[in-house]
Amino acid sequence: MKSLDIINEQVNTVEVNPIEHNVIQKKERFTFIDLFAGIGGFHLAMHNIGGNCVFSSEWDKDARNTYETNFKDISPNLFNDNMFAGDITKVDPNEIPNHDVLCAGFPCQPFSQAGYKLGFEDTRGTLFFNIAEILKVKKPKAFFLENVRGLMNHDGGKTFEAIKNTIEELGYSFYFKIVKASEFGLPQHRPRMFMVGFKDKTIDFKFPEPIKLTKTMSDIFEGKVNREIGFTLRVGGKGSPIDDRRNWDGYIVDGEEKRIGIKEGRRMQGFPENFEFPVSKIQAMKQLGNSVAVPAIQAVGLQLVKSMEENNVKSK
Repeated sequence: MKSLDIINEQVNTVEVNPIEHNVIQKKERFTFIDLFAGIGGFHLAMHNIGGNCVFSSEWDKDARNTYETNFKDISPNLFNDNMFAGDITKVDPNEIPNHDVLCAGFPCQPFSQAGYKLGFEDTRGTLFFNIAEILKVKKPKAFFLENVRGLMNHDGGKTFEAIKNTIEELGYSFYFKIVKASEFGLPQHRPRMFMVGFKDKTIDFKFPEPIKLTKTMSDIFEGKVNREIGFTLRVGGKGSPIDDRRNWDGYIVDGEEKRIGIKEGRRMQGFPENFEFPVSKIQAMKQLGNSVAVPAIQAVGLQLVKSMEENNVKSK
């Protein structure tokens, strides 16, 4: 079993490695914060490429339980130093540790004044404003945001325009792309909006090229499945008849109908086999459906870190 403290020797792969409790990463490549953390998909991906998480926030009590269970040993500073916050709106940005990369899979909300200035002030009253405030106060080297594909056209495109303008107003570059989980080794489409930017605008960022799919739904179920790439894992709506257009969790496996469970959901999102869910099955499936696809985050995160490192070398 590969341990996380030697992952820096394998940074060119998007393979997600098992979490080994009581193992603390020894070599720090960069620091990051994990906002709207959920169960820690960003944390796992960024840790795998050499990151040290110095602050995290998640308000949902069940998600917090799962997060702490899986990361209390590899990132003990979060819990020992009271750096695992609940409601981010109640956190003073000045109290957040300095960090290199801000990571967030933030909720999408309409901006009440969007369409006027479409900048920093227009985001007040939304959860994105808290991200903007942290960027403004802490000035990290880079950010990495994730959201649903529909963000592009949300509120007639005003929400995305306000986000882009706000970030650029704060002095960052802004790159974005719709990335599918299936492009980075997972057999589900799961298209998501990835946004990356740097304080140093001379950094020319390019999203990583997709890799060949090597794992199919047959690997997920350990049996012959009627689909190579599965439906996007999501929250709600499960249990529909297998031939219903609303079905997303039913598959024909070895000739029999089967539904996705925690084991299959964990594999479809790229979490290691020993990732624990100390919650009910209902909560676990909800948490998996809300999570990021770990290998996709890891691949883009690696490209982000390499871009920063290459720029530092060039500037010396």
